[in-house]
Amino acid sequence: MSALRILIVDDSDVARRILATIVRSRHWDVCGEAEDGWSGVKKFHELKPDLVLLDLTLPGMTGTETATALKLELPHVKIILFTFHADGVNQSLASTFNIDRVISKSESIRTLGEHLKALLTPVNEPRRLEGVTEGQTARRDQPS
Repeated sequence: MSALRILIVDDSDVARRILATIVRSRHWDVCGEAEDGWSGVKKFHELKPDLVLLDLTLPGMTGTETATALKLELPHVKIILFTFHADGVNQSLASTFNIDRVISKSESIRTLGEHLKALLTPVNEPRRLEGVTEGQTARRDQPS
C-alpha cells in the first residue's frame, strides 16, 4: 500500500511549513504545495492527492472556489478547509462546497492529526478515538 498523499494549498509560507511538519509527523506524504487556488488546481491535476489541506482566503481564487473545482474533477478527494474565521464558516456552508472538514487555524496544531486520521482511515479499518474503538459504546456508569 502506498503512502497517502496530501496537497497543501495556502498563501502563507509559514502556514505551509507548519502544516507539512504536522502531516509528516503522522507519516503521511506531502506530495505538493501551492500558494494560491489556481496553482492548487494545477498541482491537483498533476498529483492526484488523496486529501487537500486548503486555506479559505487565497489570492485570485478563494478556497471554496478551489474546492468546487477539485471536487468536480475528483469527487472522492477529501478536503480540509483552514480558516481564521471558522466560526463564520459553518458545516452547512462547507457541505454546500463539498468540503469534508472546516478547522480554524488556531486549533489546527492540536486537532489536525485527528482530522487527517478520521478522513484517511479506510472504511474497513476500525477507527480509534479517545480509547474507544468504533462499534463499541462507552458506558458512563462503569468506572474506567
